[in-house]
Parts: sequence; C-alpha cells; structure tokens
Amino acid sequence: MKKIINDPGTVVAESLRGLALAHSDILRVQEDPAVVVRADAPVAGKVAVISGGGSGHEPLHGGFVGQGMLAAAVPGPVFTSPTPDAVQAAVQASASDAGALLIVKNYTGDVLNFETAAELAAAEGADVRSVVIDDDVAVADSTFTAGRRGVGGTVLLEKLAGAAAERGDALDAVEAVARKVIGQVRSIGVALTPPTVPHVGEPSFTLADDEIEFGIGIHGEPGRERIKAEPADALVARMVEAVAADLPFSSGDEVLLFTNSMGGTPPIELYLAHGIAERLLAERGIVVRRRLVGPYITSLEMQGISLTLLKLDDELTELWDAPVHTAALRRGV
Repeated sequence: MKKIINDPGTVVAESLRGLALAHSDILRVQEDPAVVVRADAPVAGKVAVISGGGSGHEPLHGGFVGQGMLAAAVPGPVFTSPTPDAVQAAVQASASDAGALLIVKNYTGDVLNFETAAELAAAEGADVRSVVIDDDVAVADSTFTAGRRGVGGTVLLEKLAGAAAERGDALDAVEAVARKVIGQVRSIGVALTPPTVPHVGEPSFTLADDEIEFGIGIHGEPGRERIKAEPADALVARMVEAVAADLPFSSGDEVLLFTNSMGGTPPIELYLAHGIAERLLAERGIVVRRRLVGPYITSLEMQGISLTLLKLDDELTELWDAPVHTAALRRGV
C-alpha cells in the first residue's frame, strides 16, 4: 500500500485539519467528535441541512459545507458510520430555531445512528427531520443495506435541499424538496480497480485486468455482475440503459446528468464518458438541461465512474442554479 499518510489511525483527523486551513473562510472543524460546520453557523431563521457518513468519499460531505448547501457534515472513520453523539454535535453546532434536516445515505449503520441522533436532538428541544436517499439502481439489497444504496444522488440532494434552506424555506418545505429529489433521482456505478482502505492495507476486492464490476457500491460492495472490459460506447450504453429504464425516464423528460469519477478516473476519461451519455440520452429524446462532471462522491482511489440522472422541473432547476459557495462546489458567489 502506497499512500500519502502518516498513520492509518489519524488519516481523517489530519485531513480535516488541512480542510479547515484551506477553507477557513467557508467552514470550521470541531474535533472529538469530528464535525465540519459552516463558518457562520448557526444562521438565524434558516434550516440547517446536515449530512455525513464514513470518510473516503471526499469531497462528500465536508467539501459541500457552506453557503447554499450544507450547514454541517459529520465525517466518520474511513467507510464507517459516524456515531450518534457526533451527529448530535453537528445539530447543536449548526441548527437555529428553524430546525434541521438530516440527509442520510441508505446504509444500515448510517440510518441507525442518524435516527438515534435525531431522537437525542429532539429530546433537547430541536426540531429535527430526516430523509434517506436510496438512488442506486444496481441491486435491491446489498452488503451494507436493506434496500437500495444511497450514492451519487446524495450530491444533488445536498445542493437542492441546501438551496431551499438558503432562500429561507421553512423546515416542511425543505423536507418536501428533499423527498421530491429522492423520488426523481437514480444512479449506477462501475469499477475498474478496487480501493484500499488505509487501516486495512490491502485492496477491498480483486478484479482481473480484463474485468469490470458493473453496479459497484461506493465502498466496493458487489454490483449486478462482473463483466469483461468493453469499449466506452458499450459500457456507457449499459449504464444509461440501467438508469433510464428504472424510473423510467422517458422521451421529453428534462434531466440533470451527473457524471462522477470514483476517485481514480482522470478527467479525459470522465468527459469522454459524459459525452457518450449525453448522446445516448439525446437519442432517447431525453433533454439534458443541467450537468455536473467531476469527482464529487468518490471511493478513495478506485478507478471507475457513476452516472446519475435527476428528473428536473422548474423548481428544482431554480434551486440547482442558486448560488453556492463550498470548498468543492462554487458558482454565482
């Protein structure tokens, strides 16, 4: 294992210190328990949108803390859920009287710990709601979940719910936006190589040089099938078919297309794949109205990509276009 680290046990803490130094105008980092908080939080009169989960998926979630997106993020150890007391600390640090919305990816540990934290926060008098995102179409259940996994759609959900909170929507309205997004977003991912978790020290799984895991999870969980490597046109077509057929997305639909690197795929391949996906969607009569391309929800250094489609309406488009100022996503500010 070759990584730029000192000690596998301090990777997350040391990384958070660097994040805080690099973006001190946007966020601050609380230690023990670890919480990334918007620099000006709590913001009076605005709902705090909070998310989190195991580290190793950066820039998710800490990179999306800031104006127009998350009020706080809770980073657990690598690929491990944060504890309820850490989530509770995030609520305490970022929530005003307007309340808080917790965005939870559908992994068993995350769901249990965020639910417990919401109960603890409510006992302290906070108005806290939670939503669970399960956008991965690859498998019905997985190694770490009952039901579908929460993957790339989480990035879009955090942006859109965060924008609703930023414009001053009440908690009921922010929750309604979040539930609409969850109902209209679908994703799938593929892996060409495995990631290596620092404290494990060896690859999470093995793939032959000519194999691809189709439908991979963001922790390296098994997908739908292991297939032989194929040209980009065929692979992206397989991904578009899996996502578009699920909702289903139909001719005339307007969508946001999110093409994501799992961490180790370079921009040249990512944009190549995005171009193919746009062409294939156009052939189906599906209109790509907005786009996001880049490494926004990763799996350490895993090579691979994911595609996410979100069905847009005027409200979601307006929220997507709203200004945002975070470490990983910034425009209009």
